[in-house]
Amino acid sequence: MRKFDTKVQHLKYKVLREVAREAWAGSLAQTAIDIPKTIVPGKIPTMRCCVYKERAILAERVRIAMGLDNDKPNVIEVIDIACDECPMGGYEVTNACRGCLAHRCEDACRFGAITFDANHVAHIDKTKCKECGSCAKVCPYSAIHDYKRPCETACKVKAISMGEEKQACINDDKCIACGACVYQCPFGAITDKSFILDVIDMIKNSEGNSKYKVYAVVAPSISSQFTYAKLGQVISGLKELGFYTVIEAALGADMVAQAESKELAEKGFLTSSCCPAFVSYIEKNFPTLVPFISHNPSPMTAISKYIKEHEAPCKVVFIGPCTSKKAEVQKEEVKPWVDAAMTFEELQALFDSRDIDITSLPEGVLDNASYFGRIFARCGGLSDAVAEGLKEQGLTDFALKACSCDGIEACKIALLKKSKNLLDANFIEGMACVGGCIGGAGCLTHGEKNKAEVDKYGMQAHEKTIADAVSVLKDI
Repeated sequence: MRKFDTKVQHLKYKVLREVAREAWAGSLAQTAIDIPKTIVPGKIPTMRCCVYKERAILAERVRIAMGLDNDKPNVIEVIDIACDECPMGGYEVTNACRGCLAHRCEDACRFGAITFDANHVAHIDKTKCKECGSCAKVCPYSAIHDYKRPCETACKVKAISMGEEKQACINDDKCIACGACVYQCPFGAITDKSFILDVIDMIKNSEGNSKYKVYAVVAPSISSQFTYAKLGQVISGLKELGFYTVIEAALGADMVAQAESKELAEKGFLTSSCCPAFVSYIEKNFPTLVPFISHNPSPMTAISKYIKEHEAPCKVVFIGPCTSKKAEVQKEEVKPWVDAAMTFEELQALFDSRDIDITSLPEGVLDNASYFGRIFARCGGLSDAVAEGLKEQGLTDFALKACSCDGIEACKIALLKKSKNLLDANFIEGMACVGGCIGGAGCLTHGEKNKAEVDKYGMQAHEKTIADAVSVLKDI
């Protein structure tokens, strides 16, 4: 087993691996129905009440991995049959209730939701409860507790609610596709759509890159992943899969940093445009601030556009930690440049579907970005890059006051302050995931150590300035 943070990730990986393996062989249409039994053989359940429920859930995972739900626009999807193990949630009376005489909880409730049994123990009528929490505040024994489902706690934009049958429901109008709920659900009942079949088809149909070239654009956070191998071996593994070559998205970050610093100096205030979940959050919750979003594309789009303009015909596949990138590539302004996006989880599945042991491969080279482009992967890196961009372009008369937002809650606070003209900053770096891209839902592993790995990777860059990195574009 490869290193994943959780067994849920490992289960997801096994489904993706088997789907990919059959797709490479051209037999998926005939064998897809058998994949659940391949993963859960025999009659002894390993995760649920019975093997039949396990296989039914796996069948849904296979369907999503195959992209057979294109009628649903959101890239984040709830597997209803898997979402049945969490308690109802909301305010509940615990065993700490002593059946006191004061009944302060009853007096505090303005909706008549509190009743008492023969032992004077309090109970909450869920049909009347408005989740105001007044009862919990006044209970002298702290016997009333607000239970939150992990997905609800994880979703900082409040896009998740409970359906009529108590399963999680996603409000697409609020969802920013950050994938926090995907990573935090302990039962794997929420997952992100996969487009690995599209990627496999691109590679197979290229006929060894003779009909067209298939480029892999990798996010700089890859430096913190695949810790069991060397980064150069991961690059060789991508070429072994059938990609023509591998380009750093960090080079696109250098392009963006150069252009964004100039735009900032001209306009006086900007919010970053690199994180698609952050951009979506502004569009859905702060429409008055939309004009302040940087007009520069994301690093992924910037470098992909350059590749397509200089290497036609070709296909471009982005590989990174981000589920929201799967939503970004479906935008009309991005579609011409990026053909598919997949996560590090999916890349691991692709390697193993072809029995590629990357630890046995020679080290390939990945060196066409600067230190500043590479540190985009962690919170604060973009602000550092913009500061460097201002310096390199001689725009030193502009005093950068950056607000680096680590996670969507920090983004919300900064945007609220800006909307009320209370923000003492002229640049908002918004990262929806805590830690930045190294905290993305599609990472194999998450942790503070990943920041150090990104910084180390940045220091290894041959190109020491943004301008030097951008100057190599003609040579990629």
